[in-house]
Amino acid sequence: MEILLVVGIIAILAGIVILAINPSKQLGDTRNAQRRSDVLSITNAVYQYMIDNNGTASTTVTGATAACSLASTNLILSTTTGTGLNLYSDLVGASSTYLNAMPRDPLASTSTGYGISYSATSKRITVCAPLAENGITISITR
Repeated sequence: MEILLVVGIIAILAGIVILAINPSKQLGDTRNAQRRSDVLSITNAVYQYMIDNNGTASTTVTGATAACSLASTNLILSTTTGTGLNLYSDLVGASSTYLNAMPRDPLASTSTGYGISYSATSKRITVCAPLAENGITISITR
């Protein structure tokens, strides 16, 4: 009987610890950290591309003016075919010095899961991660 009581107390304490740790939030935070890193990498690559091309953005970037969202056509694709924005040939080609590979969001299925927009008036690029979790907005404007 005492052993059952001890096992029951240990089970209750383990349940409380698991609820306090909240593993789903921790996993979301880990994925968000990866997204921040990926958004920064894409932003730096586009920025370097613009520097190397006398301040001119890629033609696929200059056409991106809508807000960044999953329904937007501004999602960056990871292959050289398809609809929406495709920076692959400008940033990841065989002779490219900008990116080794196009980053992919941990939860993305059909695209990289990252979006990009361009402001023609301010000449600024915004790269964002619309799949960010836990109510966080991840974007960089440069």
